[in-house]
Amino acid sequence: MADPNRQDCANAVLVTAHLPTPPSGQYVSLPIESVLQADSPRLHGEDVEHIYSLAEVEDLPPILVHRTTMRVIDGMHRLKAAILRGDDTIEAILHDCDDADAFVMAVKANVQHGLPLSLADRKAAAARIVRLYPRWSDRAIAEVAGLSAKTVGAIRRDTPGAPGQVRERVGRDGRVRPLNTVDGRRYASELITLYPESSSREIARKAGISPSTVRDVRDRLRRGDDPVPTRRRPGNPNERLAPEHKLQERIRSLQSFDCRGEILQKLSKDPAIRLTDKGRVMLRWLSSQCQQAERGREFLAGNTPDHCSSLIADLACSFAAAWLSIAGEMRSRSQAEP
Repeated sequence: MADPNRQDCANAVLVTAHLPTPPSGQYVSLPIESVLQADSPRLHGEDVEHIYSLAEVEDLPPILVHRTTMRVIDGMHRLKAAILRGDDTIEAILHDCDDADAFVMAVKANVQHGLPLSLADRKAAAARIVRLYPRWSDRAIAEVAGLSAKTVGAIRRDTPGAPGQVRERVGRDGRVRPLNTVDGRRYASELITLYPESSSREIARKAGISPSTVRDVRDRLRRGDDPVPTRRRPGNPNERLAPEHKLQERIRSLQSFDCRGEILQKLSKDPAIRLTDKGRVMLRWLSSQCQQAERGREFLAGNTPDHCSSLIADLACSFAAAWLSIAGEMRSRSQAEP
């Protein structure tokens, strides 16, 4: 037995082949038989009483139709009212977009005018939009679905099949913002330490945070505070911090130290190093280590496959831990001197 939906689609293609194709947004008059049922956000379909009421209206506003599929985006009540009173054609606006955008348009249109969507309709629509556009912010989806951002947040947490591991969201203004700025703040603090002359905008671009957040990180480092505010830190830092962040916490607990270039310059001027073979060998070795560290980030970023990044991070942490052990031993020796 032939699939009636497929037959309807075939009929729509045959009919639309003879229709004018004005640019999206212009009015057209469509044969009613060419228009297909909507992918409606209404869980229980159209309201019969509302259809009868619209059938009494002489000039109905045009419906919105998805040009590719000829499905109604907005106006199923108007379409059925036209069918009820025996009309052959209906005024419409053809719109070019993909299926996901068409559904969002349908929700937004039904929230803004016509017969209101029920709360259940709007919640179901929000859950579907969460799956379609996981990077949209709660406020952006709330504006479309006619809900509060808090309600959308709860829907997002309870929606099965919602994509995970989304690290950023797109707001109502179209700007992309990270969900969690902890890593960005940590990375920014490293960049500020290594390149103190870099602008806030440049560091913000590299760290994936806003320039204002970078300025806050600068202020915190200047005061000797943690770059991440207490309220943004993980609930149990000993369990949830990545190894590199734990090492950073240990480094911050050490006494203040000069930058590498200044330290090497001081060592090169010390007679116990400059005038002895062992001292000169040590100085050359330390200089090579500093140069390799400076080149290491760029080299690894350009040569490490993404799936190996975690292993490289663990290896770097092991190097850092070894250097921290050396630092502890050297610090102990310096403090033990009379």
